[in-house]
Amino acid sequence: MGRERLSRARRWVIKIGSSLVTDGGRGLDAEAIGRWCGELAALQGDGAEILLVSSGAVAEGMSRLGWSRRPHALHELQAAAAVGQMGLVQAYESAFKAHAIRTAQILLTHDDVADRRRYLNARSTLRTLAGLGVVPIVNENDTVANEEFRFGENDTLAALVANLVEADALVILTDTEGLYERDPRTHPDARVIPEGRAGDPALAAMAGGAGSAWGRGGMATKIDAAARAARSGTATVIAPGAASEVLTRLRHGAAVGTLLEPAQEPLMARKRWLANQLQLRGDLVIDGGAVRALRERNVSLLAAGVQAVRGAFRRGEVVACLDTNGNEVARGLVNYAAEEIFRLRGRSSREIESILGYVVEPEMIDRDNMVVTGQ
Repeated sequence: MGRERLSRARRWVIKIGSSLVTDGGRGLDAEAIGRWCGELAALQGDGAEILLVSSGAVAEGMSRLGWSRRPHALHELQAAAAVGQMGLVQAYESAFKAHAIRTAQILLTHDDVADRRRYLNARSTLRTLAGLGVVPIVNENDTVANEEFRFGENDTLAALVANLVEADALVILTDTEGLYERDPRTHPDARVIPEGRAGDPALAAMAGGAGSAWGRGGMATKIDAAARAARSGTATVIAPGAASEVLTRLRHGAAVGTLLEPAQEPLMARKRWLANQLQLRGDLVIDGGAVRALRERNVSLLAAGVQAVRGAFRRGEVVACLDTNGNEVARGLVNYAAEEIFRLRGRSSREIESILGYVVEPEMIDRDNMVVTGQ
């Protein structure tokens, strides 16, 4: 499909690395941050939803504390992150405020994406914010990590955010021109690879080792991130963050950096993941009308179509949808726990709040989190 897919991308996850944000570790680069935020504001004005994953909290904390070397002790890393996070968020808030754009701080841990209930909570929050025109500023919750930073670095976090929100594009801004065919530090004649396929084993051989003294992610982590993002059908671009109008040029299909495309389109990739990778935790028996709607119209499952609930599953776990003869029709991630769906079965979506006292989502299973498995 090539570069033109970026001109049609609606939901963007942008990751900016530490060396870019902190001008090589000398402190936050307010001018560069303002430039990126201006381009992101233009993207949003063009109809795109923006989510920003920014490194730099530890590096900014080190700068404020006067440390020249990245510490190894966890408590010192946490202290640096706590100090630096204040300045990092303030810088982005000020830069986006100049364009009348609101921001929100989101700090995630590994458990937020490993636990299915927390996964859906994070997904709902991020998608709601982006849909409201608010730009989430996402970082790992380094200050409370109980072991060495669980995601490893923010390239992985950015890919997981792309999975959470089913992003169309993940842009990893870095201090290189893109992915080189060989290490340019030892091969000055090495060329940038313009396009490739995410998950291609040959790409790993081209990636270099560890990153700078300020960040943790080298090119290998960016290759891995592209492969992770591709599981939800997201295309990844590794691009030079210091290049003039880099995001605007990418939006217009310019050949900047390295584009790594997924093997499958977003819907197909997500459906395959749901169909093959998840363990069933219970069943929902649905009526004939719901069976026809799921098979013929690719709609979400509503409470009105549920007749019976089997199992003690929690929100975010995977259940099967069965017809009244016990045949599997579909499977997907539920928005409510078993006891909640039992109370809601056969009722209208408008009655959810009066029955439960709250509304998580209007659907029992959203169509984007469901795959039809039987005919």
